[in-house]
Amino acid sequence: MTISHQTTSAPSFALLETFSNPNSGRDYTIRIRIPEFTCLCPKTGQPDFATLHLDYVPDHHCVELKALKIYVWSYRNQGGFHEAVTNRILDDLVKVLAPRYLRLTAEFNVRGGIYTTIVAEHRQPGWNGIAAGTGGPGVVPSSGPADSA
Repeated sequence: MTISHQTTSAPSFALLETFSNPNSGRDYTIRIRIPEFTCLCPKTGQPDFATLHLDYVPDHHCVELKALKIYVWSYRNQGGFHEAVTNRILDDLVKVLAPRYLRLTAEFNVRGGIYTTIVAEHRQPGWNGIAAGTGGPGVVPSSGPADSA
């Protein structure tokens, strides 16, 4: 049996696509939840599962969601420590989007009785705004999926 949308590509920022921000004159937050992230433990080769939470304030570009999905899938057969994978994804997104602000939170499932959450951020030099839901002064943090309703 052949599955038509499999990817064997190694993770690369070249898999990510963008489109022009339709409201580049305004700060607003785009929040994306990716509940099926998988990579491999570099020590054991066992799969590691995580939910990725991507929050960003776009400048001139927004990420195209299908391309983001394909990019995320490209990690399924890649070994990497949680910290390295999270920071690489952040770096790749910053490279293609050049956002005003971007935070990537990777909540890895339990492994050996230990949960790991990695939070990596990028802030454009000179940008002093506060991204909605990031817990900055006067901002109420997101409480999760109910916020998207």
